[in-house]
Amino acid sequence: MTSAAQPVPRAAAALLPLLAECEGRLAGAVAGHGRELADPAAATLSAGGKRVRPLLVFCAAPSDALGDGERREALMAAAAAVELVHMATLVHDDLLDGATLRRGRPTVAASLGAARAIGTGDFLFARAFGVLTEAGRADAVQHLASAALDLSQGEMDQNRAAFDLDLTEDAYLARCRRKTAALFAAACRLGALVGGAGPEAQARLAMFGDNVGLAFQIFDDILDIAGSPAATGKRRGTDLRDGTVTLPMVLAMRLDPAVRAELAAADSEESREALCDRLADHPGLAEARRRALAFVADARAAVTDGPTDGADVAALVEIADGVVDRYS
Repeated sequence: MTSAAQPVPRAAAALLPLLAECEGRLAGAVAGHGRELADPAAATLSAGGKRVRPLLVFCAAPSDALGDGERREALMAAAAAVELVHMATLVHDDLLDGATLRRGRPTVAASLGAARAIGTGDFLFARAFGVLTEAGRADAVQHLASAALDLSQGEMDQNRAAFDLDLTEDAYLARCRRKTAALFAAACRLGALVGGAGPEAQARLAMFGDNVGLAFQIFDDILDIAGSPAATGKRRGTDLRDGTVTLPMVLAMRLDPAVRAELAAADSEESREALCDRLADHPGLAEARRRALAFVADARAAVTDGPTDGADVAALVEIADGVVDRYS
């Protein structure tokens, strides 16, 4: 397995050895279970990624836990487990979305078919919980199981709301909280919980993850409209093609009712490209960015205005700021 390219915050540079060890744990988690499952799972993991969720586990843990043998091992299991859940959702999402490429490589669905993609995603989910049991904490398993349930419900929310131009901002945020923020929050909570932080610190760190996850998803939706394909690695307007109504669209329709008809009529590549250009310059997109920045501010406040029991607050704040940099 190749090491994932990880833009580790400067404040968390000391965690590089832990992230490298996590890569080995991920490789070991999918090895030895038969080539039909292990090979596509290993290929999915080796494609890399930012590994933000394992990083959140380590940053949210009390600093003394990272040097403690038993707690360190439990944190490693938690970090690998959250990334395995994330990878499982990507395999399934690619199938549902009809995506052919993921990080420049053919998706499991595109290369091996729908049945193998379903099996690979299910395998990654199963291995995630198998690995997490090594932490020896039933409450940790319960928290990750709750996040996994949210993920599946969020995906169904998105499918049910396809092409629904009456989607409200509240419904959009509820979907984002399930589909994206839940796993960010779980990663932070697991780091705090397994690392030995108290209940208040666990709650604050989970709140940090929730807010960062919401900001991350809003910025991702902004990038789908206004991002450069060279920078994002995908065509603009994927959400328009899939009928996924996002916050920039909701706010643009609220500010300018004419946008609704344009969204309904965007049924060709040319019309979608033109609509992306229009929305990129629309006040609705600027307002969506302000909403995302407010969630980043709430994330920062969660870890700077109260006890975090030794979590790496500087690194967490840098991660939150990095969500903004991703858009800028």
